[in-house]
Amino acid sequence: MSLDWIYYAISWILLRWHDLWDTIGISDGRVLGTNWAWILSIVFLVVTLRVILFPVFVKQIKSQRAMQALQPKVKELQEKHKGDRETLQKEMMELYKTEKANPLMGCLPMFLQIPVFLGLFHVLRRLSPDNGQPTLYGWSAEKFNDATHAALFGAPLPAQFGSSSEELARLGATNGAAVKVIAAILVLTMMATTYLTSRQMILKTGWAEDPQQKMIQRLMLYGIPLSLLVSGTLFPIGVVIYWVTNNAFSLAQQQWVLRKFPPPQTAGAKTGSAAARTATTAGKNGAKGPVQPASRGLFGRKQAEPEVKSPVVDTKALAPKPGAKPVNPKKGARPANKPKG
Repeated sequence: MSLDWIYYAISWILLRWHDLWDTIGISDGRVLGTNWAWILSIVFLVVTLRVILFPVFVKQIKSQRAMQALQPKVKELQEKHKGDRETLQKEMMELYKTEKANPLMGCLPMFLQIPVFLGLFHVLRRLSPDNGQPTLYGWSAEKFNDATHAALFGAPLPAQFGSSSEELARLGATNGAAVKVIAAILVLTMMATTYLTSRQMILKTGWAEDPQQKMIQRLMLYGIPLSLLVSGTLFPIGVVIYWVTNNAFSLAQQQWVLRKFPPPQTAGAKTGSAAARTATTAGKNGAKGPVQPASRGLFGRKQAEPEVKSPVVDTKALAPKPGAKPVNPKKGARPANKPKG
């Protein structure tokens, strides 16, 4: 299957944004060794795609909430079919079908961005003075030549961490060591933001009870960032800029959506929290037995424990009445009978 349509689409978006920056006065002249018009074109390529994919992102959040609501039923199935993996998977697929939940929906936005990533990777790899087809995919020869020599702080956008000195010289880079330093910083930033993006989502929605879902979460949290340590050195600097910008946009977007639509707490989480508070109270009070939780009134506010009061003694009732003879308890007591000798 030909991917030319993706290359044309990516090139069209890049060139339209570049035309906009050129129109408002941001030229391709280097400021701090950077061609800001092309850098901004890559950044707003991310913005364009994220706006288009926003409805898919909302569906991803809804699917994750639906999966979270099904966790008690999933746990019941795991206990019921413990040791029978085949039956468990069959029952779980039937549960997902009945409840119209898709465990793979959480990865859909990432899967949809893979063609975009591959398209940008191919387009930027073409940016070389040795390329004999500069007008391919809708580029003009002038724009192609400008993009070929575009750079970020002196590091050409088509360059990679592993580019040879000859390749860097053809791209107009004068300091190969500086290019490697900038590429390394970008790759490490790409790894860190990829990890933070996955971590933010997992901390807000919680770890899945389903082993398959939990495995996917672990893969996204640890596997993908670690794989970028190797594969990131093969990406053009322009692609790494795209990835870092996309991660930053994802962090902001997820924070907004999760704050506006917070995930519901499960009953198990609430019970566990209450038990933890009860155990903590017991430890502080030194109680040997279980401590009864404090009663709560309206709106969940704690009510004060009733104080144990000592009985009230009426001193007036115990006092002798006026005119009564005083009673001597020793005098009035009958002596004990003495035994006869």
